[in-house]
Amino acid sequence: MRNLRCVNQSSSSDAAGIKAVAWDVSSDSVITLRETHGLLSLERWVGDEFQQIASWDAPQDPYEALDLRFFGDTETACIVFDVGDLVVVRENPNKEEKIEIVGSIDSGISAAAWSPEEELLVITTKANTLIYLTRDFEDLVSLELTARDLELSDHVSVGWGRKETQFKGKKARALRDPTVPETVDDGRLAEKNEFRETTVSWRGDGAYVAVNAIEISKQRRVIRVFSREGTLDSTSEPVNGLIGPLSWRPAGNLLAGIQLFEGKRQVVFFERNGLRHGQFPLRSLDGIEHGTEMPIRSLQWNVDSTVLAVSYDDRVQFWTMGNYHWYLKQEIFEPSLNWHPEKPLKFALTSKTCNKIHRLQYVLDVCSAPISPPTDYGVVAVIDGKILKVTPFRQANIPPPMALYDIELAANANDVMITLRESTEPLLQIKVLHSLGETSLYTLDCSKSEPPQRIQENGVLDENGIDITSEGLRLERPLSSETSSLPVQPGNFKLADNGSLLFKGRPLAMGCTSYLVTPSHLIYTTSQHMLKFVHLTTNLEGLEVPPDTPESDERCRSIERGAKLVTAMPSIFAVVLQMPRGNLETIYPRALVLAGLRQSIAEKNYKKAFLACRNQRVDMNMIHDHRPEQFFANVGMFIDQIRKTEHIDLFLSSLKEEDVSRTMYRETLRADERLETDTAKLRVGKVNRICNAFLEALSGRKANVKNLITAQVCKNPPDLDAGLMEIVQLREKGSDQVDEVVEHICFLADVNRLYDNALGLYDLRLTLLIAQQSQKDPREYLPFLQNLQRMETLRRQFSIDDHLRRFNKAIRHLCDLNAFEEVKSYTSTHDLYEQTIGLYRYDEEKFSSIMQLYAIHLKETSQYKAAATSFHYLNEMTQASECYRLANQWQEALSTASLIPLPSDQMRSLTTTSAQSAIETKDFRAAATLFSDYLQDIPSAVKYFCKGYLFTEAFRTITLSSQTDLLASVFDTGLTENIASITELLADCRAQLTVQVPRIRELRDKKKEDPLAFFEGDVNEGKDIPDDVSLAPTDSSTMGGSLFTRYTNRSMTGTAETGTSRRSSKNRRREERKRARGKKGSVYEEEYLVNSVRRLVERVNSVGDEVGRLVEWLVRRRMVERARAVEGAMMEVVRLCRQAVEDVFRSEKEKAVFGDGQEGEQEQMDVPMVKDYAKLALLGQGS
Repeated sequence: MRNLRCVNQSSSSDAAGIKAVAWDVSSDSVITLRETHGLLSLERWVGDEFQQIASWDAPQDPYEALDLRFFGDTETACIVFDVGDLVVVRENPNKEEKIEIVGSIDSGISAAAWSPEEELLVITTKANTLIYLTRDFEDLVSLELTARDLELSDHVSVGWGRKETQFKGKKARALRDPTVPETVDDGRLAEKNEFRETTVSWRGDGAYVAVNAIEISKQRRVIRVFSREGTLDSTSEPVNGLIGPLSWRPAGNLLAGIQLFEGKRQVVFFERNGLRHGQFPLRSLDGIEHGTEMPIRSLQWNVDSTVLAVSYDDRVQFWTMGNYHWYLKQEIFEPSLNWHPEKPLKFALTSKTCNKIHRLQYVLDVCSAPISPPTDYGVVAVIDGKILKVTPFRQANIPPPMALYDIELAANANDVMITLRESTEPLLQIKVLHSLGETSLYTLDCSKSEPPQRIQENGVLDENGIDITSEGLRLERPLSSETSSLPVQPGNFKLADNGSLLFKGRPLAMGCTSYLVTPSHLIYTTSQHMLKFVHLTTNLEGLEVPPDTPESDERCRSIERGAKLVTAMPSIFAVVLQMPRGNLETIYPRALVLAGLRQSIAEKNYKKAFLACRNQRVDMNMIHDHRPEQFFANVGMFIDQIRKTEHIDLFLSSLKEEDVSRTMYRETLRADERLETDTAKLRVGKVNRICNAFLEALSGRKANVKNLITAQVCKNPPDLDAGLMEIVQLREKGSDQVDEVVEHICFLADVNRLYDNALGLYDLRLTLLIAQQSQKDPREYLPFLQNLQRMETLRRQFSIDDHLRRFNKAIRHLCDLNAFEEVKSYTSTHDLYEQTIGLYRYDEEKFSSIMQLYAIHLKETSQYKAAATSFHYLNEMTQASECYRLANQWQEALSTASLIPLPSDQMRSLTTTSAQSAIETKDFRAAATLFSDYLQDIPSAVKYFCKGYLFTEAFRTITLSSQTDLLASVFDTGLTENIASITELLADCRAQLTVQVPRIRELRDKKKEDPLAFFEGDVNEGKDIPDDVSLAPTDSSTMGGSLFTRYTNRSMTGTAETGTSRRSSKNRRREERKRARGKKGSVYEEEYLVNSVRRLVERVNSVGDEVGRLVEWLVRRRMVERARAVEGAMMEVVRLCRQAVEDVFRSEKEKAVFGDGQEGEQEQMDVPMVKDYAKLALLGQGS
């Protein structure tokens, strides 16, 4: 679908006497060899002038320059003459001669060619010898071309594709043996235009070279294929009329030659093994008299094998192949062509008759019509000689080489352009430039199924700013009004030779292979086989190039390898791609679909938006989510435009709470639009709001009941009862659509739920209709419904609610039936005490009865406090006292026991039991109070006051009871026991800090030195490594992150977060157990030790007040040394804690290297605070 178009041209008329042309790749200039007045001069064409490199005397005998090659690395030119001389010209010689004849062959040279890497020169002599020379012109191989070479290949033709293999009927097959061909080529020479020349051509990789020469003894042309080492690899099969031109396709698969036979000219192809491999015919030439044949001088492939140049005596034709069809793309009336060795579509042309030389740069470009709606018909014009193939892809997707319209031209076309004609009706103008410089103009009305109409022939185009460049090579593309309205002009983008996509001269993307500009997007393909969409803005910073993530970004899409853009049609959301073979593919990318969808919504064209969502499988929620306020204001318009009941149902049934404009299709908006969307208010209850809006709009018009039911059922949660009531109302009207509507609601919702809801409406007829649409067995539901039909109304309602497990409603029906005993039993069975108490709150007797049941239930379920309150309300003090005691509320237990009243021994037993319960729960103040106030056991009270470090209360109790002897026997003993307890605790804390803090420091040093070994679990240098720690970063055993992020708790974004939800609960629990154990040598050890130190600091803070009270009373009891010892131990532990906090919980943020190779900041740890310990001044400084 691409045409050759000239994009750069420079010419010079000072080209008289040019014999040969070559390219200097290093400076991208042209080297020429010309003869002037008996002198040969080597010149460099730069700009508009020729710079002479060297000159010398021309040979005396008639000569021809067979090959000219310039080596840019050594600034040396090599010229091969047919008289046998090999001349080297040095542009900047050092001590060597500037011009040197490095060799001469007496018999003369018939052909010569350098290998592609310029290391070998192959020469064929007029004595039928083949010579290999190195870059230094050393003889490597010399061999003779003889008739024995033909014996190497024994070609056998079975005649596939010929007449003899075709089915001709029973009689014809009986008369002739189909395996015997009618004619077999014997390789005889062409009768005309056989110049008996020899041609040499290398394969693109330099591994093989082909020689096309006449074998005199056989009087036939033979193509011999030699290896790089000079070994004969194969010879061609006989082909009648094969002439001299030969060119090996650089890709290496085919050799191209010319066959003149039976008045036909065709390019024939050979494989490396010499067998034929297809052909295509050459077409008649313009400007040649009938019966006259123009000789073909050469065949040349360009460097990337895309274009084959066929050179005649006065012109060059350029052929390309697509979908196994050969297109004639251009015809230039200059006879001699020389391709650039590196740039595929750059070449030099020379004319010996006109004394001109041209330097041309071409591109393979698609000629397409403007792609801005509404005239984006996708019209593409393809040049094929005298036929212009035109296809509007919006009307017909016809694959090449076919087309919807074939326009026959008067001459071969060189260029074509399609523009929009400014008129009352949108017409497309097709402007064609012919090879002879003439032009034609056609119009195409895509709104009608008519072929293009010719309105001008053989004229000069000057209207609409159309100009023709010199030499008639191309049409200038003007800036039309259609492109001037775009936010970014297509001319601001350019595709460089290295694949860089430039925007206003600055690189935007690399690896680009083709691009298009639509009103809203820049579309381009990449060498990584991606199709990308860039939202257009006026500045480079606003052009956001999407990453290569087609699985998560709608702006990027994977395409077939090598596919390129042909055209785009935003009106129908289509993009046409051409594959490397030539076939076409039309796709509908999400970015284009959503851009068109948003435009339709903005124009309030809801029908077009709906059909786009339906046809392209876009989430229907987009119609609302893009502009919700506008949608709610135009719900009636939406219904009027859509009209069809099934379409409205489809929209309502597709609703969901998710805002797809902010989630699923967020990336298809420009960056500034995404920012506005992100700051938009979160929409809550979207589905219900839309359904209610539809119900309101449908209620005011004659609406299909199906739409009403759909709006009710599609709510979140579904309002099935309202939907079923619509059916009831329809049934009461006697409509014949009841069965159809019942089937519809059963399709929308779970039929089992509908059955339960219909039953819950107490409408047995409706229930039967729903049941008939389900998979239920009639032998089950019919007896059940018949049984319900025979019951009284209240009993039926109770039975239905009980069956549906709606116990709250069922208990109400029982209350209405005045079946109190049944109510009590039903309440106990289904735990409905609170509901039943509310029903009987005004009936004191029944209320107390239900309260009694409830109190027993609370006691049985260990809810002692609530049970005690219930028993207290019922004035059952014994049960209340017992429940208070079980609830550890000793004050209420003893108070209610006193109201019974209990005997003194039972009262004492209750007090003793309460005291023991308080001791078990370490509530020493409550236990001491019970002993002192209720049991008058002062020694026990003092003992438990001391256990709770309540020394002041203990001392008060002793003095209040005047039992001062308890100071020495009980009080001092309590102090001594607390000294032992506190000393042991502080010693344990000191030992723990001494061990754990250095270990944490060691682990962190190892992590910094070798993070990989640390996270692999080798923190003990290969010793005592646990074998039960799973370290493989898989979804089943980790959070789906890398080896590093698994243990650093770094938050993950994107789709990787979903890995957490994929882990099984079993594996998750196993990981948590490993983390909790913090086994030495595992990756969780550091975390375990840090948490352990944190808990230790908190414990030390909690015992500070207790230690202070203990030290104070030790001093009061004259135990000063013991007080100093306890205080010293406490001060030492507090100091160690502060040091540990400094070492373990650093306040600064630590740098950490994560699994993706980037540095990030760890979250700052919560630093625990170490409380200051108030030292007792009475002990002095020595402590």
